[in-house]
Amino acid sequence: ASSSAPTRGSCCSHPTAMADDEERAAELKKKRSFRKFSFRGIDLDQMLDLSTEQLMDILHARARRRFSRGLLLKRPVKQLKKKLLKAKKDCGPHDKPDVVKTHLRDMIIIPEMIGSIVGVHQGKVFTTVEIKADMVGMYLGQFSITYKPVRHGRPGIGATSSSKFVPLK
Repeated sequence: ASSSAPTRGSCCSHPTAMADDEERAAELKKKRSFRKFSFRGIDLDQMLDLSTEQLMDILHARARRRFSRGLLLKRPVKQLKKKLLKAKKDCGPHDKPDVVKTHLRDMIIIPEMIGSIVGVHQGKVFTTVEIKADMVGMYLGQFSITYKPVRHGRPGIGATSSSKFVPLK
């Protein structure tokens, strides 16, 4: 009765409509840009240029207190910063820097450390940690777990009297 209504499947069967959809999808792919990183409203480039006092203002209270008591003036911290800078400088533009090993689990990650690779001691071995921009203000120790997580539900020998019948393998 109504001649103006489209017939079933008519919109997608037309070759130009499909071509338009493909072009639109290609344009959207080109336009899509990655989300730019910002730490509490400050871009990564600006964060690298901050002074210690300005960095203190955007960090949490524990980190502010630590900085105000001279965190960056202590000798082990200075040595770590120097080694990280040297490792970054010695590598090529698209290469990853060498691992710098440290026992400083309580070191607060600062913007100068971004892009470095640190071997954080966890009591027995060094855990390799690649420092990214969203780690600023956290401690190195947070990324190197010191214990082996418990695996529940696996009875060992002598756990219960019924475990005598559990095969050893």
